[in-house]
Amino acid sequence: MARIDLVDLAHSYNGLDADAESFALKPVSMTWRQGGAYALLGPSGCGKTTLLNLISGIVMPSRGRILFDGVDVSAQTTRQRNIAQVFQFPVIYDTMTVGQNLAFPLKNRGVRRAEIGARVAEIARLLDLEPYLDRKATRLTADAKQKISLGRGLVRSDVAAVLFDEPLTVIDPHLKWELRSKLKALHTALDLTMIYVTHDQTEALTFADTVVVMHDGRVVQSGTPQELFDKPAHTFVGYFIGSPGMNVIPAEVHGRQARIDGHVIALNRAYDSLPAGARIEIGVRPEFVNVAAPPPGLVSARIERIDDLGRVSFARMRVGDVKFAARVPAGFSVAGTEAGLIFDPSRLHVYADSHLVEGAL
Repeated sequence: MARIDLVDLAHSYNGLDADAESFALKPVSMTWRQGGAYALLGPSGCGKTTLLNLISGIVMPSRGRILFDGVDVSAQTTRQRNIAQVFQFPVIYDTMTVGQNLAFPLKNRGVRRAEIGARVAEIARLLDLEPYLDRKATRLTADAKQKISLGRGLVRSDVAAVLFDEPLTVIDPHLKWELRSKLKALHTALDLTMIYVTHDQTEALTFADTVVVMHDGRVVQSGTPQELFDKPAHTFVGYFIGSPGMNVIPAEVHGRQARIDGHVIALNRAYDSLPAGARIEIGVRPEFVNVAAPPPGLVSARIERIDDLGRVSFARMRVGDVKFAARVPAGFSVAGTEAGLIFDPSRLHVYADSHLVEGAL
């Protein structure tokens, strides 16, 4: 197990002379603490797998350094870095039994037989694979095979980190929750550094203590699931985290007031020095905007539909030409297609060129 430091790490598949904006991974510096559970979250092509492969040693960085417990491993192979990696599709030997598959990484490293037996038994118990230890892997279901693949990554107790590259992609949806829960329990039980790549926010938020959100090759925010929800540092984070995602709407901001579509909204903070020429927007999650009758003084919205999610309903609307979502209060009856919006000032965020601006209290 190791603390992992990334120091000005960047990578281009087109050579060092490529334009900086074309890099698959733009420069990033951050620390992954020993024993932490991390998720790399973002859409396809955002740089998640590139970053994971740089940490594992599958890809060598174009720039920067990777340190394991302070030691530069940037030029080392995956084996030298002592990394375990689990991929989208199960990597197992069908001709071996489940027990033999789990034991193989240890046997390959010359671990004593007694230690192998004890470790295989522990991992099989944690993954509910005990009944299948003597069964050939080829006869098992896809989710059981992926459990074996997970077990092969976890069976080595001395690894610097275990890296997961979208390991639940091939698993049936109703089984994903069970395996995510297993991974979380395994992290707690084994105290391993785990880094989990996914484009699924539910997987990321339920597995990780720290979620690293990536967009266009950049790390745009790193924090706990609650921090990402409460205070998105970038409009992309607000949009990507949450369902529905955060509303982002152009506004004029002066001091403690924002003007949207000609209507003034109070802000909890003062914004007296916004960057000149920047694109100014207000961000607010749908949970903190209520639909109301459309009296004068409220921002007006045009209702397109109501989504009833059982415990809560959201109105899908437009404010001018901008799509918007707002909570429909219990007992409120939507009449017609026009409605007003009531904002919670404590939940409003101001963004300049998509980046969060911290106002003054």
